[in-house]
Formats: sequence, C-alpha cells, structure tokens
Amino acid sequence: MAPGKEIVSALKALEDPVRARRSQRFFKTGPGEYGEGDLFLGISVPLIRKEVRRFRGVNNKTLELLLQSKWHEIRLFALLAMVNTFRLADTQLQQEIFSIYLHNTHKVNSWDLVDSSAPHIAGAWLLHRNRSILADLAVSESLWERRISIIATYHFIRKSDFKNTLEISDILLSDEEDLIHKAVGWMLREVGKRNRTVEEKFLKPGYRDMPRTMLRYAIEKFEPEIRKKYLLSEI
Repeated sequence: MAPGKEIVSALKALEDPVRARRSQRFFKTGPGEYGEGDLFLGISVPLIRKEVRRFRGVNNKTLELLLQSKWHEIRLFALLAMVNTFRLADTQLQQEIFSIYLHNTHKVNSWDLVDSSAPHIAGAWLLHRNRSILADLAVSESLWERRISIIATYHFIRKSDFKNTLEISDILLSDEEDLIHKAVGWMLREVGKRNRTVEEKFLKPGYRDMPRTMLRYAIEKFEPEIRKKYLLSEI
C-alpha cells in the first residue's frame, strides 16, 4: 500500500462519529460560517500527533497530496508532519516545505491548522530572510492567509523580534473578522509578555479604535486596574 493510502487508512480507523459531530459545530462548519463545508473524522489532536510520529519520514510529495484531503484531520496530519520534517531538514528541504505551504494556503483553512503550522514553517523560514510576503498575505482576501501573516510572526516574537508583528498588526487593525481580531490581540499579548513597553507604545495611540475583542486579548495579562483604564478609554 502506498504511504499516503496507508496513512489515510490508519486515520480513518480512528474515526469517532460523535466527536466528529461536536467538531462540526465547534469549528463553525454551517452555511455562511468560517468553516463552511469542512468535514471531520472526529480524531483528537494527541492521536493525530501519535500517527505523525508513527509515520515519521513521509516525503513532501505525499504530504502535499494529503493536504488536499476533504478531511480536516488528514490536513492537520499533513501540516504537523511538515512541521516535524522542517525542524530537522536542511535548507533545501526547508525551502521546499515552505514553498508547498505557500502554494497550499487554501488548504490551511481553519484557525487550528494555521496556528499549528504558520510559526513553525512560514515564521521559521522567514526568520533570517526577506519577510515582505507577510505584508502581502496581510492584505489577502483570504481570512486564512491574513491569519497566517500575523501568526507566523510568533516565531519572531519568541526571538524578541517584534517589528513585523507590529507592522502586520497595524495592517489588520481594521479587519472585519473576529478570528483576525483574536489573532492580532494574542500576538500583541505575546509581545507584551516579553516587552510591555513595546506593546503599550503600539497600543496607546490607537487602542480606542481597536476592535474590542482585539484589545481585550492584547491587555489580558495587564494588571486589573490598568486593564480597566484601557477598556474605559482612560489611558
């Protein structure tokens, strides 16, 4: 049996219809919702990670094919396997993985798929390279490409490199999607955990106009009295 078919068979053997129905609701797969039409097998992330370890060493061609699956968990398997391969790969293989990732962003089409892959592939590849692609993604019509643009910067934040996080956050301040508000607020909070002064310098000029969800996420770790002042526009 070909590796891809073997992996699909192994994952489908773990199918849990009850969990799948819960996932359909949790990931908003109804008409007009952000995950409209997505399909679930009902497999927990720890079980998927276990299968990723079991099938370690799958080639990129197979992983790209798996990423085309209609099943959410099979796409997640492919992305987690790409992340694992990327960590141990040489530069040429890392570039190949990054290229596959960029050419398949339409399949990285849920917040969990973005969050589990963008920092570890896009962020890791771009750390010491030209990062202008992130600004391009930030103005994409695709919700998921915009989320990739900000979540990828988590890798930079962990290196105390905040410039691109702030630039992308500024681009996304007027975004209409709640999932972007949450993502930007989360990344700003991560900046603040490492350098509060940098975060507040970004927040103070325009926090009154920020989407409320974005602001709440960004100031979540602030002292209660400071958080209250931000929420009441008293800073």
